[in-house]
Amino acid sequence: MTFEYTGRHVEVTPAIRRHVEEQFSKLTPLFNGNSVPVHVILTVEKNRQTGEVIVHWLDHTLKATDTNADMYMALSRAIGKIEKQALKLKKKIIDRKHNSKKFSAAAPNPDGHIKAAPAPVRIINARRYSVKPMTAEEAALDLSGKSDNFIVFRDADTSRVGVLYKRQDGNFGLIEP
Repeated sequence: MTFEYTGRHVEVTPAIRRHVEEQFSKLTPLFNGNSVPVHVILTVEKNRQTGEVIVHWLDHTLKATDTNADMYMALSRAIGKIEKQALKLKKKIIDRKHNSKKFSAAAPNPDGHIKAAPAPVRIINARRYSVKPMTAEEAALDLSGKSDNFIVFRDADTSRVGVLYKRQDGNFGLIEP
């Protein structure tokens, strides 16, 4: 771990450095022995002594602040808060890895022959049809003269919309609501 100290209205003594480094030496297994940058800020205002610890680890910033009459106690409590944050972050990362899909389930055929999922069905507006009033027989005559496969019409007798379509056997099918 690399330590950087900043003292605001206070001198950073070797005893304070030793205290912080001893406290963090207990946390070395938590950070997997990596070189983690630690910034310690000491502030004194009247009777308040504040210890602030900032740790950059795994693309996250852990920050803890504590105020006390004793600087050593403030630093110890701030480091304890950093320990809780680091444990929570590490647990979150481990849980995310354990709950992810296994590679064998994500790609069951490792030989490179992966079948793609079918594309979702899309509705495409082709064109608008004018709905003319006519009988089913008139619609059949109109459809037989066109290359279209269906015709939408309004029944002249009932005023309801119907669809007449060409079947594969050469006859016409009628869809009425």
